[in-house]
Amino acid sequence: MKHGAYPTELEMKELLETNKDLNAILSSIYDEILVVDPQGTIIRVSDHFLAEFWNVKPDQIIGQNILELESKGLIDLSVTHQVLEHKTKISIIQETWNGRRILATGTPILNENGDLERIVVASRDITETSKLKNELKQVKSNSEKLKQELDVLENRLSKSFVVYSDNMKEVLKQAEKVASASATVLLIGESGVGKEMVASAIHQLGERSSQPFVKVNCGAIPEHLLESELFGYKRGAFTGADPKGKIGYFTQANHGILFLDEISEMPLNLQVKLLRVLQEREVTPIGEIQSIPIDVQVIAATNKNLEELVKKGAFREDLYYRLHVIPISIPPLRERAKDIAFLAHHFVNKYNLQYKREVELTPDAIDLLKVYPWHGNVRELENVIQRVVVTSEEKQVCAQALNQMIPWKKSVENSKPIVTNIMPLQEALDHVEEQLILMAMEQYKSLKMVAQVLEVSQPTMSRKYQKIKEKLQHQNMNPADRAHTSILEEELNKQLMSVAIVTATSIDASDVKQLIGNLSADNPYYLKLQNKLTMIRELEGKIEWNYIFTVNANRGVINLVADKRLKLYPGEEYFGPPEIMKCMYQAMKGKVGVTPLYEDIFGQLKSSVAPIKDDSGNIVAILGSDFSADYVNTQINKLKKLFKGK
Repeated sequence: MKHGAYPTELEMKELLETNKDLNAILSSIYDEILVVDPQGTIIRVSDHFLAEFWNVKPDQIIGQNILELESKGLIDLSVTHQVLEHKTKISIIQETWNGRRILATGTPILNENGDLERIVVASRDITETSKLKNELKQVKSNSEKLKQELDVLENRLSKSFVVYSDNMKEVLKQAEKVASASATVLLIGESGVGKEMVASAIHQLGERSSQPFVKVNCGAIPEHLLESELFGYKRGAFTGADPKGKIGYFTQANHGILFLDEISEMPLNLQVKLLRVLQEREVTPIGEIQSIPIDVQVIAATNKNLEELVKKGAFREDLYYRLHVIPISIPPLRERAKDIAFLAHHFVNKYNLQYKREVELTPDAIDLLKVYPWHGNVRELENVIQRVVVTSEEKQVCAQALNQMIPWKKSVENSKPIVTNIMPLQEALDHVEEQLILMAMEQYKSLKMVAQVLEVSQPTMSRKYQKIKEKLQHQNMNPADRAHTSILEEELNKQLMSVAIVTATSIDASDVKQLIGNLSADNPYYLKLQNKLTMIRELEGKIEWNYIFTVNANRGVINLVADKRLKLYPGEEYFGPPEIMKCMYQAMKGKVGVTPLYEDIFGQLKSSVAPIKDDSGNIVAILGSDFSADYVNTQINKLKKLFKGK
């Protein structure tokens, strides 16, 4: 187009198309975009308008002069002012009238002569990002502090003490406290969990570390010898006694620690004498008249329920309370999956060195170890690894080869609906329901007949039976495949937990408090939160719906607000299956959780729940995000493909 000439129809069409493209680009940008002329007048605003900053409608700021707004004190020093002054790209963070933080970047547009023609200002609300960064910084600080404390502990322990799981780190922290106090300790845990290792750790971490650590297995010494072994005897005390006499374990452990393993196996007559030693802090060898003062820290250990033994009269109640000064429960290995890989590598290195081998476990073999129940705990794991190192013909041991060396046990289902141990009522009901359905299916071979016999609708029976089949299929799955599936489910759970955490963090706790103060759909904060939950669901794409609940003093789960897709009303109580209810109760205590797939009145779902906290860290309510069974299965299949591709 020549200078001074009117544009042709084609040129006008191109201008309109270009303008349309530019508007589309502006609309798709998440930031607020302002175009300002050299005098500071706003001439264009994008669709993403930050009303929190301006406190007016978008059409009211077009034509306004930013410099005049500054001079009147209506806004703080703007990025436009600084770009006009320096004629260069500048970014600043501004505080709004209501405490929001805005990152504004001003970019000068110059003509060919270097004169300023326009300023483009891009602004983004970074309030939530700033909060997240501060929270992350605090979490990192706390984690680093905890890591340093644990490193100090671990450096003082022998290299064979492998601790990576959170619950075992807690045991280690308790051990350090006990070590400094020299108090009597009772270690409680299944056989093979590492009670002796914890006792040894208490010895190494305390002031008695340079003194003796004497170990006694009360179940391995014959009853008629145990008294003389513990308390000693003088020469000639009884027929067959050593002519020189014997120093008992208590005396040997003087100023140090005496570890009494399997304390439940101690005979009742000796329990009386042990109680006296603990009370009087002195021991009388067999045949002696004079007692010997001792300074011994006693650590007892048991894999049995001593309270039950007390009720049965098999263990003295007074001794139980004397030993139960500081009880430490050591979790079984199946509850400390994070430790398994490190323990496995530790034992592989140990037996490679002992047997001069170079065996290695592949990643899928480690995954298989993580899903095995380990009823024998660490001791069983060590035995399996020793077997692998000694018998493996290959240096690289994969899951398939390892599977042949693990003693899998098939679970045996009762033929009748029988509950053999105490369990939560809902779990017992589910257990009985499953067995009834399986028995009825075996007898009638028809879902229609089974539904009639059990007096439920056929669609309900079909749904319940499908759920049972999926459970049985999972139980009968090849262990290696089950390991893969468990890992994939764990990976998906991590992703869903992240969604809940981010969503909960984006919710303004003060808005929730305002809603709780006037729990009504007419409350403007209800509409504000409902719109936000709906917007998050629409932007995220994979969420079925979001909601905010609270739990009252009677453990009732009360709906505060839900997004528009979920028909719940403020103040309405929610009654759900145990999977989601348990998750909600834990979230009100600060724990983020993900449920397995469950079924309620809204369908078959998987929920991710996280606490909503205010600036002081107090839990105000809980945020839930639900995901459909179709979405969960699709994601698992996607992860399976990725897994196979690796």
